[in-house]
Amino acid sequence: LRQGRPVEVVIWNSTVANLTLMALGSSAPEILLSVVEVFKNGFYSGDLGPSTIVGSAAFNLLVIVAACIMAVPGTESRRIKETGVFVVTAVFSVLAYVWLVVIVTVVTPDVIDLWEASITL
Repeated sequence: LRQGRPVEVVIWNSTVANLTLMALGSSAPEILLSVVEVFKNGFYSGDLGPSTIVGSAAFNLLVIVAACIMAVPGTESRRIKETGVFVVTAVFSVLAYVWLVVIVTVVTPDVIDLWEASITL
């Protein structure tokens, strides 16, 4: 900056940005479907919403990862460069599953309260 030249500073991790975009793009239809169903049912969870989100997340977690692994030729190997990002993603995915089970079955069975929805966001 002393010399008057612009300096480019990386603020956002590109791996996080790519993972966020992929998650949003692959899960947006299920999330929207769940939100519509919750409003339609007077904030009662229906059969479609939670099942769709959990099923989609399980598909994303298992099938897409398996396809990525199978795409690597047998003679090559790949390593995860950003293991920190991978661990954070894995931990928060598990926490999201646990939170969904807790709010739908334990705290207020079959009812999604506004405070639960707010915390979930």
